[in-house]
Amino acid sequence: LNNPFLPQASRLQPKAPPSAVSGPAHLFRLAGKCFSFVESTYKYEFCPFHNVTQHEQTFRWNAYSGILGIWHEWEIENNTFVGMWMREGDSCETKSRQTKVHLVCGKSNKLAYVSEPSTCVYSLTFETPLVCHPHSLLVYPTLTEALQRKWDEAEQLLYDELITEQGYNKVLKEIFEEAGLLKASEEKEVEKQNKKSLEFETVEKCSKKYKQLSEEIKKLKDLLSQHGIAYKGDSGE
Repeated sequence: LNNPFLPQASRLQPKAPPSAVSGPAHLFRLAGKCFSFVESTYKYEFCPFHNVTQHEQTFRWNAYSGILGIWHEWEIENNTFVGMWMREGDSCETKSRQTKVHLVCGKSNKLAYVSEPSTCVYSLTFETPLVCHPHSLLVYPTLTEALQRKWDEAEQLLYDELITEQGYNKVLKEIFEEAGLLKASEEKEVEKQNKKSLEFETVEKCSKKYKQLSEEIKKLKDLLSQHGIAYKGDSGE
């Protein structure tokens, strides 16, 4: 796959699939589109909810072409989406390249600026009219009613001083993870899967036992009727 004669994009090998599309519904229309920005000899491409790539614009046979991050999760501060994190990009010594995309109000959808504030951590500025409304990046309206209720309850508990600020933030993090806005840690994911399989196992066992008991009751009822004994439980069935 590192054949230099292949188009650059064909040589990219993502480490992981992107996360599901999430966040404000009016931004979902950006999924499936890509926006590029050329600076010096590099072309950067941002595909919202997918990835960020970098391509060296040169005729060298080994021109660099790589993934700077795959759509991972939102960054949330003060009930507001402040950035999109693209993680698990190509390896960079001991870590993976990652990119934070800042969404700012602009007249058109445009990748406006790229920088590398620290080694292999990139910063992109994406302009779009979709975030110009003051409420366009609020988290609360994107949640389901059940999660909004959970947030309201936590807010009330904090107001009544029944939980600490730390406890409140922990509840919020859980809400955002449940909504798919933040990625739960690997340990949490494993725990979730184990819980799921345990629940399935419990339901399956329960159904099996119920079926078994139903069959035994049927046999007993048949036995009673064979001996002409009335079964009083019929009315309660």
